[in-house]
Amino acid sequence: MNMQKMLKELQKVQGRMGKVQEELQSAIYDAEAGGGLVKVSMNGKYEVQAVRLKKEAVDPDDVEALEDLLLAAFNEARNKVETDSQEKMGGLTKGLGIPGM
Repeated sequence: MNMQKMLKELQKVQGRMGKVQEELQSAIYDAEAGGGLVKVSMNGKYEVQAVRLKKEAVDPDDVEALEDLLLAAFNEARNKVETDSQEKMGGLTKGLGIPGM
């Protein structure tokens, strides 16, 4: 592949990456824990958009259980953002034949 052609391809990929990043940042990722007792919504910038709790999740005598459910839901949402980002961004550089990409 000649250098000019590779640079043009890289410019195209860069433009697509910008669009994909915008899409990822505005996407909402929902996760839940405890069979739906706790639900968390997070955007692609890892900003929490919503936390929803069912009444059954709140037991004043067992705060630790609620903390565990919240932790699990937040981690699941974060994992969804990371997985989606890796899949979408990784697919952009396939086939370019550039070492390290």
